[in-house]
Amino acid sequence: MRARIRLFRPAVAALIVLLSVAHCGLAADRKPNFVFIYSDDHRWDAMGVVQKEQGQQARFPWFKSPHMDRLAAGGVRFRNAFVTLSLCAPSRAAFLTGRYNHANGITNNSKSFPAGAVTHATLLREAGYKTAYVGKWHMGNQKGPRPGFDYSASFVGQGRYNDCPFEINGTPTPTKGWVDAVSTDFAVGWMKENRDNPFSLVVGLKSAHGPRGGNGLPEHLRNLYTNERTLPTPNCGVPAVFHQKDPKTDKFPLGLADNAVHLDYLRHVAGLDEQIGRLLDAIDELKLTEDTVVVYTSDNGYFLGEHNSGDKRALYDESLRIPFLVRYPRMFGKGKTVDEMVLNIDLAPTFLDLAGVQIPKKMQGASWKELAAGRKPADWRGAFFAEYYKELGNVPTCYAIRTSTHKLVKYPGRPDWTEVFDLIADPYEIKNLASDVNLTTKLEGELTRLVKDVGYTEPKAAAPPKNPAAKAPRPVVDTHVRLLDFEGQGVLK
Repeated sequence: MRARIRLFRPAVAALIVLLSVAHCGLAADRKPNFVFIYSDDHRWDAMGVVQKEQGQQARFPWFKSPHMDRLAAGGVRFRNAFVTLSLCAPSRAAFLTGRYNHANGITNNSKSFPAGAVTHATLLREAGYKTAYVGKWHMGNQKGPRPGFDYSASFVGQGRYNDCPFEINGTPTPTKGWVDAVSTDFAVGWMKENRDNPFSLVVGLKSAHGPRGGNGLPEHLRNLYTNERTLPTPNCGVPAVFHQKDPKTDKFPLGLADNAVHLDYLRHVAGLDEQIGRLLDAIDELKLTEDTVVVYTSDNGYFLGEHNSGDKRALYDESLRIPFLVRYPRMFGKGKTVDEMVLNIDLAPTFLDLAGVQIPKKMQGASWKELAAGRKPADWRGAFFAEYYKELGNVPTCYAIRTSTHKLVKYPGRPDWTEVFDLIADPYEIKNLASDVNLTTKLEGELTRLVKDVGYTEPKAAAPPKNPAAKAPRPVVDTHVRLLDFEGQGVLK
């Protein structure tokens, strides 16, 4: 009998090895799921993990974001992530298409997203993925099912924070409760129904977009941080180059310099952090953690008084820079940081790369798969192109090159506004070095090459009035952002 047992043991061991190898093979062959979560107007440093890292330079060191921190600890934090056009709809289009906005056609907040556009969603769907879009879409006031997605539970335009009407696959549907919690409910429900298929889910959260106000928040957040104060930075009180004084007061706009406004903004960020936690919990409970790529970011940065500004749009770093957290335990490891520059146009090609889907040549972004895995490609970008086309407010049309060490910003028709910054010596972009001929010439040469590479054409400057004395332009005061940014929703009185 003992002899039989001895003979049986090797056979069992061999079977276990075979089963183990088979399991690993199936796991390796499994296509990853994608959960892309993005918020609105969340600046890059409004995270607890970043405030802790900044130490004495932190503006709000008391701010907590346990679920963003949890995502960072469980994955990769890209410390230098940027958008190429700092405005809601254009950035959302860039995430979808992997293309600059002058190429994909969405350069402002009023245009609907083309139904026939090629996006990561359309290509993943062709590859057998189930696709869904939940929450804020914000491409003008576009209605109906969201292009490229099998399922959508979304709302029109800005929606509202409480009891927001949704459209379920285009059908108007009333909802009750805080809009970001409702979006999360839809997202969790859809994941449960599609857990057995490879899926790609986009969740657009409304926070922290204005108009905010305390009553727009769940009750437990309305008095959060009441006794705290945010701290100024060296560029608070330094007007943007294009700002003009109010003729009535002979003063520059203040921007969002009010502490109460800052606290309300951060309460909304805390609210969206809670929803990120709910989504992470759902993925864990569905036992999909190892097989799911989770990305959290924002559609643009946000000024809180820097350069006497609120809102975004301008090409200073507070406007361009975004949080960017990625978790994919099977491939990327935990608690890592990456300092190379990544962009919103990189998301689509990365998702396709991770899914084993061919990346279209028209996509201008690059896959950060190797960066996240700890391997820097030899040809990774050392600079990127940024653009803005005048819309609301007083930020003029402008474009820029940003390298890891410098920035050059140009304003068509206003060469006197040209800005050059040394980002290492002057991270707050206060000292304009445009008069440094050698530095400016070098950056202009790099910008010229980059402009050609991305296919950008400088817009024509607006023609001056025929009779300047009779039609002198009225100085623009930043009232739409001094109070809050509403993107066409009116000014809060």
